Amino acid sequence: MVTKSELKYIQSLSDKKVRLETGCFIAEGVKLVGEMIAAGYPLKAVYAIDSWESPDASIEVNRVEAFELEKMSLLQTPNQVLAVALMPQKTKEIDVAGQLTIVLDGIQDPGNLGTIIRTADWFGIQQIVASEDTVDVYNSKVIGATMGSFMRVQVNYKNLAAWLPTIKLPVYGAFLEGENVFTTKAPKQGLLVIGSEGKGIRENIIDFVTHPVTIPKTGGAESLNASIAAGIIVAQLTR
Repeated sequence: MVTKSELKYIQSLSDKKVRLETGCFIAEGVKLVGEMIAAGYPLKAVYAIDSWESPDASIEVNRVEAFELEKMSLLQTPNQVLAVALMPQKTKEIDVAGQLTIVLDGIQDPGNLGTIIRTADWFGIQQIVASEDTVDVYNSKVIGATMGSFMRVQVNYKNLAAWLPTIKLPVYGAFLEGENVFTTKAPKQGLLVIGSEGKGIRENIIDFVTHPVTIPKTGGAESLNASIAAGIIVAQLTR
């Protein structure tokens, strides 16, 4: 049985301010929580219905009824298990030398951020630098969309207009017009800036882009989803 105070606390973690104050966030689902346990990711508490089996018998599991899981879940359809996880206490310093780093300018959609993190993980990119108004990486929808990749890809939030001038590397940017990304020479190191879903790369960031690139269009769509565009361009720049 979950107490009222426990339920209220778990529900409050949907708020970014509370997550920052407590250093905790929500992760849900059999695959995601199972991967976190297998990786030894620090968990504060695990709540699950009786049919769920933990991959590690040493992990304490708070057994709950399906209706209780539904109350604490942030998903429309609860998925057997929910974990309250701890944010990392320390993050590595940003080191852009010798690698491709993704830079996100104002990404607001949690699904897009989660998918970009998952894409970065696929291509071995271990860090992302995001503008301060990019959606919080510990938003439960972001965490779910990463499918566990958030454990391997660090997201750092920066004032991009202040940070970018300090970087002396090629800066690629996704635009509707630019060099054909399929013929662009893959760099040994650099940054790739992806703009927001509605506005693209903002005016105060455009001047820092040294290599505008585009994905050639042959159909009738006006634009590509930000995460799809990021995946195509990263594939080309890391080939």
